[in-house]
Amino acid sequence: MHSGVVEFGGECDPREVGLDAARLGTAIEQVRSRRGVAQLCVIKDGRVVVDRSFGCAPESLFWLFSASKPYVAILVHQLVESGVLHLDDEVAAYWPQFAGEGKDGITVRDVLRHRSGLTTVGSYLSDVRAMSDWDRSLRRIEQARRTYAIGTVAYSPLASGFVLGELVQRITRHPLPDVLREAVLGPLGVHNTYLGQPSELWGRQVPLKVSGVTGPVVQSILNRRSTREAVIPAGGVSTTARDLAELYLMLLRGGIGTSGRVLRPESIAAAVTPTSEGEVDRWAQLPIRWGQGFQLARPDSAFGQLSSPRTFGHNGSNCCIGWADPDRQLAYAYLTDHLGRGPAERAHHAAVADRVLAAAG
Repeated sequence: MHSGVVEFGGECDPREVGLDAARLGTAIEQVRSRRGVAQLCVIKDGRVVVDRSFGCAPESLFWLFSASKPYVAILVHQLVESGVLHLDDEVAAYWPQFAGEGKDGITVRDVLRHRSGLTTVGSYLSDVRAMSDWDRSLRRIEQARRTYAIGTVAYSPLASGFVLGELVQRITRHPLPDVLREAVLGPLGVHNTYLGQPSELWGRQVPLKVSGVTGPVVQSILNRRSTREAVIPAGGVSTTARDLAELYLMLLRGGIGTSGRVLRPESIAAAVTPTSEGEVDRWAQLPIRWGQGFQLARPDSAFGQLSSPRTFGHNGSNCCIGWADPDRQLAYAYLTDHLGRGPAERAHHAAVADRVLAAAG
């Protein structure tokens, strides 16, 4: 690990893309003054204005938590584009063992919108204990009952990722990490993103610091090699802020990455169209605006009070976050090593975002 702040090469003068350099500097200082391990990347109008590493190397890998979810959602939208998957098909049409216990009516669209009614399998803690074992997680889902009626807005932290990931594997007949690498990461042109961190890159992982009474136990689970190297579609992507910001830049560019097309513009529009407005998510007990695979900005969210209603992305346990603001043409990624109490952490992320947004005017 490095100490201090590392400035990556290639940052342009913020004034060249209409940003207030002083205000942008306050965002960087807010991250620096927190004295944690972090990376911050901001891209405006396709040009990198901030690409900084705080207390770690530029290639250090952060575990994204739920900021991982858009990667698998993009794969699902790609399958829709190719005509081999339809969002209104039942999950059981592709995965017969999924049916039963009230789940036979759940569609792929329900899962993307967090309206499947299948939030956790027994409990969130039991899902966490099983998440590093793909086969065990699938068997638990097959035997699970719905928690809520289909159509209820209720976040599925881990199960949704395994459902969508298994659909991708059954349709493509290839391992999920291989599909992601070929269909998304390749055309995106990034080289530091992994669904399941390769064992040879163990020395690059950023250990998490978890506060609270249960912090030591949670920290020990999340910092294990078995956790970081496992394929956990809803939370197990390891990456850098620059790579995550490049994902959102691609979406701002109509689906075109550095090395090829990832999605069509109409697929992006469908993914970020609001599917819930003002409803309190039954699992999270918070009002969350959902698209189809993405969270949408609200003034009280980690996206910041100044965020445009069209801003889309995904928060990862108020630890890591990535988003795109189409109105300001901003792509943003802020990754940290700190998992703490929700309201305080959410407020910190919102404050950093607001300083960047204020710089954009």
